[in-house]
Amino acid sequence: MEQKRKHTMSEIRYVKLVAIGSVNPNQPLSDQSREEQLALLNRCLNDYPKGIIIGKDIAVGCYRIGEHELTMEKVTYHVGFARKPPWENGNEW
Repeated sequence: MEQKRKHTMSEIRYVKLVAIGSVNPNQPLSDQSREEQLALLNRCLNDYPKGIIIGKDIAVGCYRIGEHELTMEKVTYHVGFARKPPWENGNEW
């Protein structure tokens, strides 16, 4: 039975930041934009070369609009790769 090899931090040579969500109430995120953000994260984690999440930042914004309180969240994932993916430059295989 083969074991999957785990990446170590010393092998990470390229980090891509992938943001999911928005904290700007003046520019609300559409469902299509959110799907595009999720598709990019999935591509980073599933396509070749596979990336791994090495960290994340969470930003939360609380806003009061009239009598309503609005809370928005943006999560930025730090996806590490052993090398820069070719699709990052627009070069598809």
